Amino acid sequence: MIRELKTFVAVARRGTFAAAGQQVGLTQSAVSSQIKNLEDALGMRLFDRTARSSALNAAGVRAVPIAEQIIELFASMGTPESLDGYHGELRIGAIGTVQTGVLPAALLRLRQEAPAIDAKLVPGVSLGLLTQVDAGELDIAIIIRPPFALPKELDCHLVAREPFVLITPLGTAGDDPLQLLESQPFVRYERTSFGGRQVTQFLREQRLHTRQVLELDELDAIVKMVQNGLGVALVPMAGLWLEHQHKVRVVSLGERTFHRELVLIERHTQRQRALQQLFRRCLQG
Repeated sequence: MIRELKTFVAVARRGTFAAAGQQVGLTQSAVSSQIKNLEDALGMRLFDRTARSSALNAAGVRAVPIAEQIIELFASMGTPESLDGYHGELRIGAIGTVQTGVLPAALLRLRQEAPAIDAKLVPGVSLGLLTQVDAGELDIAIIIRPPFALPKELDCHLVAREPFVLITPLGTAGDDPLQLLESQPFVRYERTSFGGRQVTQFLREQRLHTRQVLELDELDAIVKMVQNGLGVALVPMAGLWLEHQHKVRVVSLGERTFHRELVLIERHTQRQRALQQLFRRCLQG
């Protein structure tokens, strides 16, 4: 009956049988059949059905949190008694700076604690990785916090907050970040990316007019462009460039400092899975 409960929760979260079917990999008729099996087993209706739609009734609304608790308890049964009991594949999505930042140490701890786990690292950009978790193609992903509300079926856990700074070529004079942004050529953090949207918001709030010379989404590449004299840039304190930050000038934004948040995204129904609980512990150090 666990399968039926998972399908029921998917319908409750997605809103329709068709959308739930896409989430759990079933046809709409198969979803309908599973819901009927669940209702028959419980001896009550969970949905008010019309010719065109189905909506949770009072019993269905009351049943959702209970179903989620049952699913979580069932998942906890899979937690091994010892670390040697951890097996299986864990599909981890990560943006570039996470791969060179917090992830290596976390994966080392994971390997030391549970060597039988097969960790699969999938690189990507935040929006793409978020979509893959939502579609069930990834178990978890570490991305920049999206500037919009997440779907109800996804959980979000804060991993780190990274302050933005202004970087300039070594020979650039001046310590006023706003003045430097207006007077120097500007290498822009790609504006459609989650982090780039924060830069755009900052420039708008400060009413700055920049002379953009290049726009790209790879932070270490942005820093390299600045290092070679192409212009100045607003970047978070993250990535391999921190190991060589003496090659650029780092100018604090002071009281205007804004932050990029890294978050771990996973499906609500999978958060109690033993492998994912173990990975979260390894990520926390």
